[in-house]
Amino acid sequence: MKKILYLIRHGQTQFNVRRKIQGWCDSPLTPLGIAQAKVAAAYFKDHDITFDHAYASTSERACDTLEIITSQTYTRVKGLKEWNFGTFEGESEDLNPKLPYGDFFVAYGGEGEMQLRERVSKTLLDIMRKDDHNCVLAVSHGASCRQFMRAWEHTSSVNVKERLYNCCILKFAFENDTFTLEEIINHDFKDLKLD
Repeated sequence: MKKILYLIRHGQTQFNVRRKIQGWCDSPLTPLGIAQAKVAAAYFKDHDITFDHAYASTSERACDTLEIITSQTYTRVKGLKEWNFGTFEGESEDLNPKLPYGDFFVAYGGEGEMQLRERVSKTLLDIMRKDDHNCVLAVSHGASCRQFMRAWEHTSSVNVKERLYNCCILKFAFENDTFTLEEIINHDFKDLKLD
C-alpha cells in the first residue's frame, strides 16, 4: 500500500538571517519564519491534507514550525536533527568548506555526510514502516532534508538539485520500503505580510 510522507524544512531562524551555522545548536524562528510556517499550514488546509501522525526534530525551531502547521500531538525524534557541525556550530557560514562537505566536520567533532544521510534515512524508514502511518508529517532541517533526498534520488524523477527554502515541502511516496520524491513545493514569500 502506498503511503505519503510530507517532509518539511523549518521556518527561517535568527541564525539563518545572521548567516550562522546552526546544526545541533538552535535559534528561534523569526517573524518571517512564523509566517512561512503559516503558509505551509494553509497549503495543507487548502489541499485538504490531514496527517495520521506527526514528527519533529528535537530542535526547538522544528518543533515550533510543526506546532504552527498543526495542533495535533507529535513525537520529537533525535534522528531528524540537523547535521552535527561540531565546533563550527554558531560560527559564520563563511567558515564552511566548499561543497560537498563529505567528512570535513568529523575532525571537528561533527558528523560525516554519509553518517547524517544514514541517520535520517533510517529514522524516516522506521517511522513509515509503522502500520498505522499512512500520511505523515515530519519537520526537519535543510541539510537533513537534502541528504534524505540524495539517498533516494535514484528512485525519483523530480529535480533534486532544486533549492530547499525555509518551510519547503517535500512530498514522498513510500511503498515496498522505497521512497520516491513526487514533488517539491517551494512557496514564494516575497509579498508575505508579517504580523
